[in-house]
Amino acid sequence: MNSKNENLAMLCDFYEFTMGNGYLKNNLHKKNVYFDVFFRNIPDDGGFAIAAGLQQVIEYIKELHFDKEDIEYFRSKNMFSEDFLEYLADFKFTGDIYAVPEGTCIFPREPIMTIKAPAIEAQILETFILLTLNHQSLIATKANRIVRAAQGRPVLEFGSRRAQGADGAVKGARAAYIGGCAGTACALTDELYQVPASGTMAHAWVQMFDSEYEAFRAYCEIYPHNAVLLVDTYNTLKSGVPNAIRVFKEMLVPQGITNFAIRLDSGDISYLSKQARKMLDEAGLTNCKIVASNALDEHLIRDLLMQGAKVDVFGVGERMITSKSAPVFGGVYKLVAIENENGEITPKIKLSENISKITNPHFKKVYRLYDRETGKAIADELCLYDETIDTTKEHTIFDPNATWKQKTLTNFTARELQVPIFKNGECVYESPSIEEIKAYCQKEVETLWDEVKRFENPHRYYVDLSQKLWDIKKELCVKNAMKSK
Repeated sequence: MNSKNENLAMLCDFYEFTMGNGYLKNNLHKKNVYFDVFFRNIPDDGGFAIAAGLQQVIEYIKELHFDKEDIEYFRSKNMFSEDFLEYLADFKFTGDIYAVPEGTCIFPREPIMTIKAPAIEAQILETFILLTLNHQSLIATKANRIVRAAQGRPVLEFGSRRAQGADGAVKGARAAYIGGCAGTACALTDELYQVPASGTMAHAWVQMFDSEYEAFRAYCEIYPHNAVLLVDTYNTLKSGVPNAIRVFKEMLVPQGITNFAIRLDSGDISYLSKQARKMLDEAGLTNCKIVASNALDEHLIRDLLMQGAKVDVFGVGERMITSKSAPVFGGVYKLVAIENENGEITPKIKLSENISKITNPHFKKVYRLYDRETGKAIADELCLYDETIDTTKEHTIFDPNATWKQKTLTNFTARELQVPIFKNGECVYESPSIEEIKAYCQKEVETLWDEVKRFENPHRYYVDLSQKLWDIKKELCVKNAMKSK
């Protein structure tokens, strides 16, 4: 086993280093460049996504350095100049970063993060930024869909044992909390990120005792204020629920304890929950909650509630922590501008026969436009970095893919979405608490129209370009198309 401590600076695609070495050899390494991080498609064909992972990007950049062992590794490849190895030995991020705060609702083809930095620095950041924002944004987005399907009932993240690795479990649970989950089963996520962890028993607890009744009784003796009894080890309705009722009435009710529950983890959840609810109510335990788990997602939860299932809390595992139905977020990292020694910015564009893959060039701002009366979001608009939107005047927006589709706004407000994170290599952003991020996310989702939040065929939320930006994009498309002839 390799005993070397992992340096996350080395969690990087190898070509970032070969390009960096090439930039140095061509004297391009000090040239400031601008990269945008954005995504092209919303998971599950949804109406919006949720940004997450910024805090981990900040921590990574603060610690970014290369150890002697890393330099020796590069030297052993016999590919890199000594000048480049010296550069890496003294490496420190010196650039600027702008990003949308975690919990922000985001849409395709708009920059959720912009990096302005010397070329090598910007390239080295690419892999970690993408893997972090892609993963956590994916899970936060999936979690929010599941939470909305639960219609106000708490959803707990139960997925650690089915996640793709330790980091997938820990950071995934953090992202799920941002997306709206009430807590997690992962103790490490609670310890590191203050996401409330909870849990009671598995089937093994019940099997360890001579009888189900004894198992339930022993658990309630130890944890009278945290009693959630798993009732499906043997027979849910014939033994599990009756034994739970017996123990609750014998041990907890006499103490005045009313906060207890049963959990269903198999079988027909709709039928079993309705029958269990009837049995509990007939026993006078109307306050007893019913928790359901077992391979749930937003579609199954919605169907259960449509069938009248009597479930108070949902525990969701593999289908959320892996975003099973849409396991890739698809964020990309694209060069959009280069700055010369005089500070003049030259926009850059990537063309493609696939129109959706043509990038939006230049150093940009992202504005979200809101209806002043309802507070609902109308559209987002990408502008040049030096443009501002005057909300005291009429403002016309248009679909950049169908410019004849226009709308003139009058009674509206505008908010710039990206905020400064790093300036000249120093972090200028104070990360909010996980509770603040979660609350912000909930408020963000509330600004969207219900039509945008539909699971099937959601209304398309428009991301428009300012007239100046659209003109520049059109000019670059024509110019570069002519070069290829």
